[in-house]
Amino acid sequence: MRKLLFTAALAALLLSSAAIAGPDKKDDKAKPEKPDATLVEPQASSSEGSVSVEGHRVDYKAVAGTLVLHGSGDKEDEPQVSMFYVAYFKKGVGATKRPVTFIYNGGPGSATVWLHMGAFGPRRVVTSDDGHTPAAPYGLVNNDYSLLDASDLVFIDAPGAGFSRLIADDADKDKRDEQMKERKKAIYGVDGDGHAFAQFITQFLSKYDRWNSPKYLFGESYGTTRSAVLANILENEDSVDLNGVILLSQILSFDTSIDGPEFNPGIDLPYELALPTFAATAFYHHKLPQQPAELEPFLREVEQYAMGDYTQALMAGSRLDDARKQAVAQKLHEYTGLPVAYLLKANLRVTGGMFEHELQTDGEITTGRLDSRFSGPAIDPLSKDSEYDPQSSAISSAYVAAFNDYVRRDLKFGQGRQYRLFADVDHWDFSHKAPGVHGEALQSSTNVMPDLATAMKTNPNLKVYLNGGYYDLATPYFAADYEMHHLPIPASLEHNISYAWYPSGHMVYAHEASLKQLHDNVARFIGQTDNVK
Repeated sequence: MRKLLFTAALAALLLSSAAIAGPDKKDDKAKPEKPDATLVEPQASSSEGSVSVEGHRVDYKAVAGTLVLHGSGDKEDEPQVSMFYVAYFKKGVGATKRPVTFIYNGGPGSATVWLHMGAFGPRRVVTSDDGHTPAAPYGLVNNDYSLLDASDLVFIDAPGAGFSRLIADDADKDKRDEQMKERKKAIYGVDGDGHAFAQFITQFLSKYDRWNSPKYLFGESYGTTRSAVLANILENEDSVDLNGVILLSQILSFDTSIDGPEFNPGIDLPYELALPTFAATAFYHHKLPQQPAELEPFLREVEQYAMGDYTQALMAGSRLDDARKQAVAQKLHEYTGLPVAYLLKANLRVTGGMFEHELQTDGEITTGRLDSRFSGPAIDPLSKDSEYDPQSSAISSAYVAAFNDYVRRDLKFGQGRQYRLFADVDHWDFSHKAPGVHGEALQSSTNVMPDLATAMKTNPNLKVYLNGGYYDLATPYFAADYEMHHLPIPASLEHNISYAWYPSGHMVYAHEASLKQLHDNVARFIGQTDNVK
């Protein structure tokens, strides 16, 4: 299966994961190395600035720093993770009158450079809307749509990513290596990651006296998976009631993923839920046999077909007769632009990678995955699947360069340190012990819908806001919609969930008009739920 949920730009652009080290040592055992003091002690660098948000000036204090997470039980005095964050506090407002929003990307194991520099931080990197952004120098501008007008913001890098680091504190190299393996095993997984973020948030609330502030989670991509787990941990283990959970480009059940369902035969749901995004993409690139006048009415029609005749046809399996199979292939051709012969050969089941490769194959063009408005030259026109993501290649360098410059120049943090785009994750443990499960964690496909549902049931005032892009082939919007409408919650809580869709991709904010909509919607959501009188 292709790497599923790197929030923005991805496996081809993984930075080196070599740890920060001092001078080379020829004999590590002869000269044992202690962990860097900057890892085992919290660090902080403060600065000040201002941002104009839709014409209104916000003065703020920024803190770039780290908090140190410790083990539990007999290891509670043992430092295990140094987690990096950048917090922005509006000046002149009391903590109880000011919401605080914890923001993170996904991966799993991604730094939060994308939401920081593309969506809600006070500075925004300028990238091309649906094409490759030219090389440096990149533009860094005032972010007219920073969320600082509505909430204080805390951007968090996942353990091992950005300037966050796992800590091995034994002086002996062999023992230190073993400690690092233990850290990775404990933290690089659905549950370990959730508990690490929960410990970070509770520490942050204490350090900055924010326990009585309205509190929000904002996660993107795998960050939405994390948010479901994290919300349940905070609510039911740490007694932290949240005001809201904001989800962008959601995936809660991995059985809905269109990244590789061919390896999970008998599970046809991903094909059905991805069909509207295939249709939106074909609409955008003018690949439909008959171009509809407007996108959204067309998508409503495709959604109905996906959940009706298409679902019934796939459920029939080998019982589907030739005439009906031909009719379904013809309809899929009308909705996706793919040739009838190709659809028949694919047995009416097209994965994300297949669609990205085939939609514009006549021009030897690959369609984007994270944002299917993007296109790029096909690496191998004869392959079955796309071999890279044109949107990832188009904007990643701009984000990485802009943040590396900004964090050192403006935030005064990171000199002599390496900022890692992704953690050095050898293996991510996707097994998950859902609420109510006794014994070992389940080994089935990851599904954190019960976690979000439990958080909502134990805090019936908790509001959830789902946002997604029509052109997102990594986490299709209709799959997210399906998940939300299948949460195991009573009907009385369904009104706690609201929805917004945008003419953009996985990184909704990479399209400036959608960024404005996203800001306005999220700011309104916070204003309606923060309980500030």
